Amino acid sequence: MDGQQLTDDSLDEAANVFERLRPQLFGIAYRILGSVSEAEDVVQDVWPRWQGAERSAVRDPGAFLAKITTRLAINVAQSARVRREAYVGPWLPEPVDTSVDPQVGAERGEALELAVLLVLQKLNPVERAAYVLREAFGYAYDEIAGMLQLSQANTRQILSRARKRLSAERREPVEAAQHRRLVEAFVVAAQHGDVAALESVLSADVLAYADGNGMRGVARVEIVGAERVARVSAFAKKFFPGAEYAVAEANGWPSLLLVQDGVTVALVSVTVGPDGIDGLYWVLAPDKLRAYERSTRRPTGRP
Repeated sequence: MDGQQLTDDSLDEAANVFERLRPQLFGIAYRILGSVSEAEDVVQDVWPRWQGAERSAVRDPGAFLAKITTRLAINVAQSARVRREAYVGPWLPEPVDTSVDPQVGAERGEALELAVLLVLQKLNPVERAAYVLREAFGYAYDEIAGMLQLSQANTRQILSRARKRLSAERREPVEAAQHRRLVEAFVVAAQHGDVAALESVLSADVLAYADGNGMRGVARVEIVGAERVARVSAFAKKFFPGAEYAVAEANGWPSLLLVQDGVTVALVSVTVGPDGIDGLYWVLAPDKLRAYERSTRRPTGRP
């Protein structure tokens, strides 16, 4: 076997390893960034670094690639902060289709719900990365410390702060069946523009956010209260005339999907508390919806 054949075989093996680990790398980057498109770019940038690495000296390709992904995602997150300060109206994470890979490459579905991703964005990028690596992917403290180039003691402190921040803002979970039942009721009521039916499934202090990045007719501040949120939700029927309403899976939970003339025009993530629906996250920005559509075809690393 000549040197060229050895090189080709080595690159084929590297590509196979990379494709197998791609869902995990995407999952890490996506949770840190809250963006499908930015996570895709990060994973794309990892490949040439893996291609050019001294792979024979790498004992654990998964940890090696996770470290590169994490460092690149932190860099992107630091630059993204400036761009998001100029965003018009509420900025929401880009939703991702989890119907094919329910946990998006992670050991468990932690830090995947859209509302949780939004809270994660309030942490600095290093805190975010530490939380994601530990809670979603189960990395040990010493591994995380190595990836983030920190001491183990500092890593534990950072994780403790991140957990406290998340626990202070997260709701008590409800059963999946109750969540789906309320989402389905919300979808039917919104489809018919039925304000009273919408109010009946909303908690009194429900919050609604709309991410349209300056789209005309889209609220640029959060809306509070069952009556106001119900009226705005009912108005979607007029805002998107003729749109088809359906329940789709996004970020591990059922969501409302609106499709008009074959194009996704809205995706609404729903959070549920003991008193009903307590959060609606309307993603309307076309670039984010195109990213969601791309995620339905995301590679899973499976045969």
